Formats: sequence, structure tokens, C-alpha cells
Amino acid sequence: MDEARENILDHYELPRHRSPLVDATVVQRQDNPLCGDRVVVYLQVVDDKVAAIGWEGRGCTISQAAASMLSEELLGKSVAEACALDEQFMVDLIGTRLNPARMKCATLSLKAVQYGLESWQNRSLDPAHTY
Repeated sequence: MDEARENILDHYELPRHRSPLVDATVVQRQDNPLCGDRVVVYLQVVDDKVAAIGWEGRGCTISQAAASMLSEELLGKSVAEACALDEQFMVDLIGTRLNPARMKCATLSLKAVQYGLESWQNRSLDPAHTY
């Protein structure tokens, strides 16, 4: 088995940061209706940085391993850094090429993080708005 596959299986079988955060500033769910994958990310943002992260979900090996890998990478990153991550970042993180369907699985947690942070930023800019 190659190193990338071993890493994917390791993160799938022993996921990192897989639990909700009680004091999360950002909670965002993302679903992939084509395959049934689901992820909910919990972020605690302090001083414009990701201070803590948690997640929960269900789905294929790639979607769940990607969420675990991403959770390790996001700690300490600024909101701007997290929002600037792209598909190529996830491909590099996973360590192997993916077909378009698997790419949706691999980026599910990243989309949840980015949608959640964008909503949080918009709420921060408009404190009078009720959510």
C-alpha cells in the first residue's frame, strides 16, 4: 500500500478532532447529495485565528479522512488563510490524484469551513443583523 493510501486510511480509522465544540463560534453543515456524504464543522475563532476545531460526519473514506486531515491543518491559521485554501490544497493534503466525483468528497469539509467563516465574517460586519 502506498503512503498516501496509508495516510487516508489512518485518518479514516483514527480521525483527528472528531467531536463537536460546545463553545464554537462557527458551526456549518455541508452535504454531498450525490453520494450522501455529510460533514459538520465547528470552529472557535479567537483573534481572527482558528483556535479550536471539531467536526462530525458520515460518508466515504475520502470525505471523512479529508475532514480529519483538514482539521489538523487549520489550527492556528488566520481566517483569511483558511478562506484562501483551494482544491489543490486538498489534493496535496490527501496526497493522490482524484477523479471529479472524489474531488467533491475531498473538498466537502473545506467548503463547510469556508462557508461558515464567510457567514461569520458577514455577521461580524453587520452586528445589527439577526441570524
